[in-house]
Amino acid sequence: MQAAKLTGPPSARDDREQMSQASTEMEWKGRTGPFTVVLNPGVFSPTHTSRTLADALEIGPDDTVVDIGCGSGVLSFVAARLGAARVIGCDISEEAVLAARTNAARLGLSDRVEFRAGSLLAPVREERADVVIGDVSGIPDEIAQVTGWFPDGRAGGPTGVELPLQMIEEIGDTLVPGGRLYLPTGTIQDERRIIEAARRLFGDNMEAVIAREFPLPDIVGKSVAVARMMKEGLLNLHKRGSRWLWRLQIWRCVRT
Repeated sequence: MQAAKLTGPPSARDDREQMSQASTEMEWKGRTGPFTVVLNPGVFSPTHTSRTLADALEIGPDDTVVDIGCGSGVLSFVAARLGAARVIGCDISEEAVLAARTNAARLGLSDRVEFRAGSLLAPVREERADVVIGDVSGIPDEIAQVTGWFPDGRAGGPTGVELPLQMIEEIGDTLVPGGRLYLPTGTIQDERRIIEAARRLFGDNMEAVIAREFPLPDIVGKSVAVARMMKEGLLNLHKRGSRWLWRLQIWRCVRT
């Protein structure tokens, strides 16, 4: 994936002037909310995963936090409101970064929260973080196309793990010793491969701190893609009544 580039750090006024008239507002009712954020057209909206990740976060007053795939900035704002000293959000979408900067100004958080455009950890390679929030897409591309959840129809790769695996491989020295990665995995992807990759990096210093189940929309549960991937053993769904459910886990991975 190629990193997107910005021509320079725009001011808050520049950001407001560039925001599309088609922008919408969303009220975040999760942890540290409620607060309202602006969503540009094509910017990924917060999900069940976002809300569950917010509930899992443990943030200290001296922590530097990196939020990968920040979207409109919601989890960055949660981290700041939980007391983080500094938060850096990054997203490959310049539209998302524009929206996130505008939201930071609206919420009075621009002094502690900044946003950069680029692919995965590329924009923060020189930073050293106590916490990394790894909320990158983990849905197989075929399922993403059925759901319409993703603006460009593409998600985490053919099996839903390619993008999260790349993120894990790129962490390097960005996460300091003793630092924590909050990593979501789900049975709507080839979850086993992500957990195996994380264990190679973190060993036994991994704990599933939250697990929740969510129903799939009927159009997804009845799709050919889901049936085929379940048959291939890539997905691990179960039925309750007539609905297919998937399980989300948030892992706290500590670097030693």
